[in-house]
This record gives sequence, structure tokens and C-alpha cells, in this order.
Amino acid sequence: MKQSGNPHSALRTPHSADAAHLRIVFVGHVDHGKSTLIGRILSDTNSLPEGKLEQVQRACAAENMEFEFAFLLDALLEEQEQNITIDTTQIPFKTAKRNYMIIDAPGHKEFLKNMITGASSADAAVLVIAANEGVQEQSKRHAYLLSLLGVRQFCVVVNKMDLAEYSEVRFLEIEKKYREFLQTLNLETNVFIPASARFGENITARSTKMKWHKGPTLAEALDGMTPLAPPTDLPLRFCVQDVYKFDDRRIIAGRIETGMLQVGDELVFSPANKTSAVQSIEHWPITPPEPSARAQDGTAIAGDSIGITLREQIFVERGYVGSHSKDAPIETNRFHADLFWIARQPAHLSHLYTARLATQEVKCQIVSLDEVMDSSSLERSPTKADQLARNEVGRLTIQTRAPIVLDNHDRLPPLGRFVLVDDGMICGGGIIHGGIYTDRGAIKSKNIFWSEGKITAQARAAQHGHRGAVVWLTGLSGSGKSTIAQALERELFIRAMHPYVLDGDNVRHGLNSNLGFAPEDRVENIRRVSEMAKLMADAGNVVITAFISPYRADRQRARAIAMEGNAEFIEVFVDAPLEVCEERDPKNLYKKARAGQIREFTGIDAPYESPIDPEIVVQTNQQSVEESVASILERLLPRLK
Repeated sequence: MKQSGNPHSALRTPHSADAAHLRIVFVGHVDHGKSTLIGRILSDTNSLPEGKLEQVQRACAAENMEFEFAFLLDALLEEQEQNITIDTTQIPFKTAKRNYMIIDAPGHKEFLKNMITGASSADAAVLVIAANEGVQEQSKRHAYLLSLLGVRQFCVVVNKMDLAEYSEVRFLEIEKKYREFLQTLNLETNVFIPASARFGENITARSTKMKWHKGPTLAEALDGMTPLAPPTDLPLRFCVQDVYKFDDRRIIAGRIETGMLQVGDELVFSPANKTSAVQSIEHWPITPPEPSARAQDGTAIAGDSIGITLREQIFVERGYVGSHSKDAPIETNRFHADLFWIARQPAHLSHLYTARLATQEVKCQIVSLDEVMDSSSLERSPTKADQLARNEVGRLTIQTRAPIVLDNHDRLPPLGRFVLVDDGMICGGGIIHGGIYTDRGAIKSKNIFWSEGKITAQARAAQHGHRGAVVWLTGLSGSGKSTIAQALERELFIRAMHPYVLDGDNVRHGLNSNLGFAPEDRVENIRRVSEMAKLMADAGNVVITAFISPYRADRQRARAIAMEGNAEFIEVFVDAPLEVCEERDPKNLYKKARAGQIREFTGIDAPYESPIDPEIVVQTNQQSVEESVASILERLLPRLK
């Protein structure tokens, strides 16, 4: 935490005019005239800085070069490179109807990184295809990226029509081919515009050389698009950038990505899961000089970069996410994603990368790769491969070394996007799906505080020779959970480690003796066990639980609870078919359930939701107890170091 510093440099409240901007990302294959198109629209809408056009024209004349509108964009980019606060190239222009912000990056390789890291916030896109070359691989790849990142509003400009002699036949041929490709992505646009950026045809004025085109010019098409509404109706996500000590106050600086925040709101900060109320909201606008009406009434909304102070001082640092408790994000160390890979070196399973999500940076590994798709041909193939090549998209699972706070992309895009970094270079970007939300529960009494111990987890690990962990065995009754748990405990104990088994039947004799087997009792049973396991793991033990735990949401909640204490959580699916478990029936429970003597029995008249992606799977109808334990140890021991 920073103890000094000026938050003014970190906090930037958007200019009031920004809300009316339509953010447009321009995409196109290299040499298809994207830069020329941008330069032309800046010039034709009189959006260039005063004297910029003449300056570039004079520079071209001095070098005996023919003036090109692309040089205008190059000049603007060179100026912006002097400002180190620019994350993505953003260039304003305006029509008679509204203001716009162009998102662009020079070159096709750089564009992919730019799009993944910044352009996903665009309201709309312009896809540029050259009439002389037609649809290229990169044309398809850009469209796929737009669909992946959720950009649905766009138009297609068939540029360089002058090189195709302004042929309607050529235009319709490209339109037909590209429409067919867009349909495979479930993307559709009614706007295809034949244009020549070099000669200004159908950019801001209707072309006299393509009178056969009855649709809009590019400027008219953009004016027909709709800016995205600020996501104020979505759950609150306040991403912490830094903490400052300023004017004897601790100011938590960050950006509200979604939702709304007011003075007095009770916030829960993930991943610490600590709560406090907002004492004040600090705005530092660059312009106008006076605070906005929202600042004066103690309110901040999505898009605002602010600082807050808290009534009760709790530890908060960069990477934390503030939310309201009833709509908290997912806190996990394992998530599913679609990842677009752009690095020359393939993505490898088990290689250590850094995941960046909002203001979080967490070490991680790709632990499974289930499907690979070529981003231009869209051919999908299930795979058992251990790597993802450049320009491929993988449906995969990522395991992080510490808790990460996220959302599913289809629910809250700002916390549903991430990039992977290796040796300081962005290697790929993706979107998250399939995460399970859990109810954080009601906020506890303000008179109850967590007591921080003097002995750290690192100190316990150093003394014990291993980290604390929760090894969660789940499976049907009779699958072999208890047998494997006891055998695993013995193997760890022989290795001078500190294991302990929490068995379902044993816990119901004492701690949970007041609970039955109704769905709500099952939920409470697992919640209590999860809390006990967290405390034991916090003490440095390897806690092995053996519970049917039939519901995925309960197991996800157990994972979240364990990670509140920074304990490693490993889900082990003890997989055995129902008929095998029923044949074993060591306690005659299946026989009683079939006879109607036991109701709500898992697998018979109550459901069992198999794990979708557990860390470890053992199949006890095919593996012996010894083989199962050996399989678990092989993957468990490296994670306890």
C-alpha cells in the first residue's frame, strides 16, 4: 500500500461530453486501406487539429512524396505516443449528429493485441475489405474477434473500389461471400458500403461514380448506430487501482466498471471478503473545474474513476474488487474460458503465465485444453493436445495460484475478459464462461471481527514442510470416497505431513447431528464442513473431506470458502457408475432407498450433479484403491510445496 502520493494523477473522471461519444473500432486486413479511410473521414468531417492537414501536405512536398490520407493518421499516432498514459489509440472526430472516438492500432499484428486489451469496450465496428483483394484470412479473424468480444453493431466498407473500376458486380461478389461467413458467427449487418477512401467516394458524400449504391455513406451509417448505455443497471464492480494516504485519509482509488455506488453503501471486497461502508466518494475532474452534481450528492456510476474512504479501516490493495454483497462476483482459482492466442510460441499446458483481469495480476497455468478452433476457417476439433498455436482459439480451463475475482462475460463483460502475459508480452486474450455464482450471505454483525493470527501461513508451511489445503472428495454413496480418503491420509502421514479426514458420517454424528437430508439441510451440511475445513487448512493441515456433496453450487461455495483463507482447494471426483455403487452397497442404503425406506437418496430419488471440471478424477470401477491414491498423489503433492 502506498503511504504517500497524489491521487490526482491516478484518477480521471470522464469528461461530460464523453458520454455522447460513439466508440468505433476500425478493423481490416493489412493494406486494405484502413488508415487511409480513417484519415479521410477525419479530414472530410473537419475533425483534424487546426493546420494538421497543411502540415502533412508540406512534409510530403518536402520529401517529394505523394500525399496520402493515411499520413494524417500516422502523424496523430506519433503525437499520441508521446503521452505514456494512452493504453489504446483513441482519435476523436465528429459529424453534424454526434461525437465519435476512433479506436485504432497500426498494423495487423499490433491490432490483435490492441483489440483484445482495449477495443472490446467499443460500441461498434467498421470492417474494411479491399475490393481488389477481397475477403482475406485476417478479414475473417477480425470478425471472429468482434463476435468473441461481444461487439454486435458494425458495418462493412468495401474499400478501394477505384481499383475495381467501381464495379457493382465485384462489390456484390464480396458482399455475398462475407455475409455467408458472418452468418457462421451469428453476426449480421444490413450495411455494406462500396467506397474509395483515396478519392472520398461514399465516405461523407454520396458517390457520383457508384450511383447504383442506394444505401448510406459511411458517415450516415455511423450516425445510424446507437451508443452503448452506461452499464449502471448491472451489479456494482469497483476495481481498486491503488490506495493512497492523502490529507490524513486513506483513499481507495479505482474505476467503477459497472453499476452505481453511493455514500453509505456496504461494500464487500473480494477476494478478502471483508466489508465496510463508504464514508465518502472523491471526484477529481480535470474539466469542468467544479464537481459534478453526482459528486455533490455522493453518487458515482459506471465509467467514473473515483476515490472512496471507508468508515471502518480494512486492508484493501490493488486488484481487489468492491461489490454489494447480494450481487458479488465469482471468487475462484479455476475457470473456463475461450482463449485467442496471438504469440508466436504456442501456449503450453502447465507453463506458468500471468493472468491480467481488470487490475488483478495472478500467476496461472492452462490445465486442460478441450477444443481448438481455427479463427479464420472456424473449423473446430476436440483435442487431447497440450498446446495452442498462434491464431487458434482454445476452449480451456485455467488454474490460478491465488484467488481471482471474475464474472462470466455474458453477464458482466468488464470482469469477464482477461489476457495472458508471458515475460512481459501479451500472448493471448479471452472471455470467461461457465462460472458459478454463490451467495455470500448476509453481512455479519458489525460487532464481529476476524482475528488475525500472529503466525502466518508461510511460517506454518515452513515448519510443516507443506502448505495447508482442502482436498474435496465427491461422488456417489459407495463410490469409495471414505476408503480412498483414509488411504490418502495414511500415505500423507507416512510422508511426515499433517493430514486429517473429515468424513460425512463422522461429522453428522457431532457438528451436524441436527441436520437431516432435505435439500436445504444438505446445503447447510456442506457449508459447515467447508468452514471447518478452511480453519483446519489455515492451521496448515491437509484436510481431506469425503462427502457426497451432490450439488455443484455447494462445491463451488466450498472452494470459495477455502480460498477466503488462501488455502489450496483440490476437487477430486471419485467416479463410479450408479450400477457399480448400487452393487457394492456397503451399508445397504441403496436397498433401503429402492424399498422406499429412505427418501431423498442421492442417485435414486435425489440428483447428483457430477463435477464439470475437477482437478483430479479417479475411476474406482477401473482403478484399485492403491492406483487411485497414487493418481491423486501424483497431482496433489506438487501443489502442496
